[in-house]
Amino acid sequence: MSSSVLFDAPGPRGQRRNQIIAVIGGVLLLALAALVIRALYNNGEFTSAKWSPFGQWSTWRFYLLLGIWNTLKAAVAAVALAMAFGFVFGVGRLSQNRAIRWLSGAIVEFCRAVPVLIMMIFFFGIYAYNGVFPAAWNPFAAVVTALTLYNGAVIAELVRSGVFGLPKGQAEAGLSIGLTPSQTLVQIQLPQAITAMLPALVSQLVVILKDTALGTIITYPELLQQAQNLASARSNVIPALLVAAALFIGINYLLTLLAGRLEARINRRGHTAGAAIGRAPTVPGAPIDQGAAAAMTPHEARDAAAKAGPQDRV
Repeated sequence: MSSSVLFDAPGPRGQRRNQIIAVIGGVLLLALAALVIRALYNNGEFTSAKWSPFGQWSTWRFYLLLGIWNTLKAAVAAVALAMAFGFVFGVGRLSQNRAIRWLSGAIVEFCRAVPVLIMMIFFFGIYAYNGVFPAAWNPFAAVVTALTLYNGAVIAELVRSGVFGLPKGQAEAGLSIGLTPSQTLVQIQLPQAITAMLPALVSQLVVILKDTALGTIITYPELLQQAQNLASARSNVIPALLVAAALFIGINYLLTLLAGRLEARINRRGHTAGAAIGRAPTVPGAPIDQGAAAAMTPHEARDAAAKAGPQDRV
C-alpha cells in the first residue's frame, strides 16, 4: 500500500470538504461557460451564415486541409530532427570525455533558454537575407529549425535524466561482466531509459505539434494561419478558431493514443524478453552473452559473473 510523500490522505471530513469544493468549482465553471455562450449567441456567432462555410468542400480543401498538411509536415520533420539532436547531445552529456560533456551541456542549455518564437524569427531572417533556401521554403525551414533546437534540447535532458534515474546497479552489472562504460550505456542503460521516459517524450511530441502554430508569425501557412485566412475571407473569426482548436485537439488525441499503444507494446516486449532470459540457466564456466546480460537484473548479472570462468571475466 503506497502513500503520498507530499501530503497525508484526507479523512472523511477532508473528503467531504474536497467534494464540496469540487462541486462549487464545477458550478462556477458551468456558469462562466453559459455566460460566454450567451454573449457569443447575442453577437450572432452561432448563425448559419457563420458556420455554413464548414459544410463546403472548398473551405476544407483550400484552407483547413492545407493547414493540417503543413502542420503535420513541419511537425514530422521537427520530431525526426529533434529526436536525433536530443539523443546525440543527451549521450554527449553522459560522455566520459569532459570536453564533449561540457560542449554538449552548453549547447543544450543555450537552446533551452531561448524562446521558440525568437528562434523562428531569427532563423527566418537569416534564411531570407542570405538566400539559404528558396523564398517559399524559408518559413518552413525556420519553423523546423527552431522546433528542432528547442525540443531537441528538452529531449537531450530527458535522455540524461532517464539514465541518471536508473538504479546504479544497472551500470555496475554491465561493468562487472566486462563491458566498457560506453557499452554499458548503449546496451543496458539507454534501452531502459528510453522506456522510462516514453510518457514524457510523448508529451514533448505533442508540444512540437502545437508549437507549429507559432509559425503564423512568420507567415508559415499552418493550421492556425489558414484558420485566420478563412476568418478574413468569410468573416467568421470565432467559428474558424473554434474549428481549428477542435482539429488540434483531435490530432493531439490521436497522437497520444498511438504513443500509448507503442509504449504498451514496448513494455510488453521488454518484460517478455527479460523473463525469458531470466529463466535461462547459467552453466558454470560458460561464456556470458552480452546481449543477454543487458536484460538481466543487477543480482542476476552478479550471479552470472560469479559463475563465469576467470577467462570470461577479463
